[in-house]
Amino acid sequence: MDASAVALRSGAGRWILTATILGSGVAFLDGSVVNVALPAIGRDVGGDLAVLQWVLDAYLLTLSSLLLLGGALGDRYGRRRVFVAGIVLFTLASVGCGLAASGGVLILARLVQGIGGALLVPGSLALINASIAHDDRGAAVGRWAGLTGVASAVGPFVGGWLVDAASWRWVFLINLPIAAAALVAVRRVPESRDPTATGPPDLPGAATATAGLAGTVFALIQVPAAGWSPLNATATARWRPGWRRCRSRCSCCCCPGAWGRWRSGPARGFR
Repeated sequence: MDASAVALRSGAGRWILTATILGSGVAFLDGSVVNVALPAIGRDVGGDLAVLQWVLDAYLLTLSSLLLLGGALGDRYGRRRVFVAGIVLFTLASVGCGLAASGGVLILARLVQGIGGALLVPGSLALINASIAHDDRGAAVGRWAGLTGVASAVGPFVGGWLVDAASWRWVFLINLPIAAAALVAVRRVPESRDPTATGPPDLPGAATATAGLAGTVFALIQVPAAGWSPLNATATARWRPGWRRCRSRCSCCCCPGAWGRWRSGPARGFR
């Protein structure tokens, strides 16, 4: 992997850094830009407070729960390939968000956006690690972290300006030119894989982690509005047997059952 690594100050190194910052930056931007648009979204598509909470949390739910799976897919099937798939999926979901006519459609599109983001964020760091020379990786990661952090910080300001100047729909449609620029830049990034990653990724473990988080988030959002109905109680309790199943199938960092095993071996996520 080091044999094909490039210097950060080279032309190829700049293209790699540009692609990774744009790809992960748009994912971080969408985590914060929507906050100030919620009142306008509520007036346009309707729905109560729970619907607006899901508009926010649906994206973060799939993004956070599928990060490890996104990294494992890149190791097996090609980091640039998975990164490009994440950009395309994220862009299509952004179009769906911008055109959504109801709260349900918007929430569904936000879930898909989170899946795309889960392919982008770990893929960004993996591309830097695989393609940038060892001596320059610290600087590359520092620049990546700093600039993507800026994207998250300016999200509320960008969102407020877009809502006032145009429409809340542009909060999502603004992702399209950023994603297009990332697709142009990533064409200059070399493909890479992890030769030690063998076997299929742990899809059941990823599904279990997602279901466990979804049940908890569902209960936290619905209980204040609807009380402890049988459905809400079941969603809250469901995560415990889900984690017991995950303990026997994966070693992901979000699985409490795997923590003890890390004392005797390395954690490999959904590998």
